[in-house]
Amino acid sequence: MIVKRLREEIARQSVPENMMNYQRWFKEKLENPVGLKGPIIKRISAQFFKEVKGESKKKILEDCEELLESDIGTERGIAFMWAANITDRMSKTDFPRLEGWLKKYVCNWGACDSLCCCALGELVALYPELIPKVKKWTPSKNRWLRRGAALSMIPTVRRGEGLKDAFAIADILLTDDDDMVQKGYGWMLKVAGDSHRDEVFKYVMKNKRQMPRTALRYAIEKMPANLKKEAMKIDW
Repeated sequence: MIVKRLREEIARQSVPENMMNYQRWFKEKLENPVGLKGPIIKRISAQFFKEVKGESKKKILEDCEELLESDIGTERGIAFMWAANITDRMSKTDFPRLEGWLKKYVCNWGACDSLCCCALGELVALYPELIPKVKKWTPSKNRWLRRGAALSMIPTVRRGEGLKDAFAIADILLTDDDDMVQKGYGWMLKVAGDSHRDEVFKYVMKNKRQMPRTALRYAIEKMPANLKKEAMKIDW
């Protein structure tokens, strides 16, 4: 019933002034390129989550999966938001479910970021013993699993933890020729640099001849100008 009413509200809000064409930000052809603006999606998500937050974790995740079965990006986005809201109620046994969502429902960088930087990544941060499972995604032919391996470490490195594992993932993805993956592990390194700037800078300097420039620029984005200049200079 809650999913039905949620869908009715999405339809009600889908008037021209609330719509946005997201296709311009994606190389992949979106199934539904026109959607609601971000703040409206967040407001709808929060409104209906108030009704379900008292339900069991099992029921909420089942509602999420019903939303994920839709080909409407707004509904899938809300499913990822709801899952993120109950990460503190999850255990290691929920990892396979979220991993399955990544494999089955993620087909662009927006969905990858929404799932991996929030629900999946927060679960990994709560249970670091899951990191080896994340590392197993790095050789995948699926670009979103490779990007997801890096992004799922972001909540961990944001806490100042997991630097060794972040570097291990970056090592594997170092020369990946997919720009979505390059941006993903570069972003992970950038966040790690908030707590471990010297270590990340040393890592970049050690590997800058092999790192694609896209990844390098992401990794050093928040560093002081003098360090950026040094990192961008390559003496062959």
